[in-house]
Amino acid sequence: MTMNHLLREHAPISDAGWNLLDAEAKQRLTVALGARKMVDFAGPLGWDYSATNLGRTEAVQETPAGGITAARRRVLPLVEVRANFTVSRSELLDNDRGAADVDLQGLDEAALQMASTENIAVFHGWERGGITGITEATPLPTVPRVEDFSDYPKRVAKAVAMLLRNGISGPFGLALGPGHYTAVIEAAEHGGYLLSEHLRNILGGPIVWSPGVSGAVVLSLRGGDFLFESGQDLSVGYDHHDAETVHLYIEQSFSFRVATAEAAVWLTGS
Repeated sequence: MTMNHLLREHAPISDAGWNLLDAEAKQRLTVALGARKMVDFAGPLGWDYSATNLGRTEAVQETPAGGITAARRRVLPLVEVRANFTVSRSELLDNDRGAADVDLQGLDEAALQMASTENIAVFHGWERGGITGITEATPLPTVPRVEDFSDYPKRVAKAVAMLLRNGISGPFGLALGPGHYTAVIEAAEHGGYLLSEHLRNILGGPIVWSPGVSGAVVLSLRGGDFLFESGQDLSVGYDHHDAETVHLYIEQSFSFRVATAEAAVWLTGS
């Protein structure tokens, strides 16, 4: 995970400390990065990778000399994202001594912020970052929320049927925002049958907790429809330190694009 621009070698952190930070970041991010479990992931391609090739051009109207036509290649620039956090130097020293209860609350919060930002960008878009999200792109009608979550399988089945009618094959996945995820996991249908198991049978694919997502999204997992490109993958870097605190960050660069807009349905609601 060490890279020159992350300046990790300048931090007052031992190898054991970096191992702890990397392991904690990986654990927290793996749970919360819902979008990555549902879309095509390419990379990491490196910190110096700056743009995704869109395979398209746009005409250049004026050229330096007569008798020439020209076109400019279109690309999608990667966006760099950073979440800052701090760790107490005394806590890091306690880790070196063998403490098992090191306080890494700042890292945990930064990991959740980073994962939520990525999930929001993929599913709902990020205009200033140049990213059109899945729910923005899909031309298919939304499926509105109902209060009774025992009726949730009908909503998911409706979304799956809509996708199939549009020629979109499965398996399908369900990305659930925190509110919907909690309701689905806790709910049991009549006879004690778990709602989550019923949904998996309808989808043929996973149910994924996705912090940052509003409502839920049903999407095809057949591949080739939703494309995430990673430049630098998620990494912990060093900013500065003082006598008591080390200032760190989680950083990544990425782009996202929708190749098949009709391959997803949004189940609206908080």
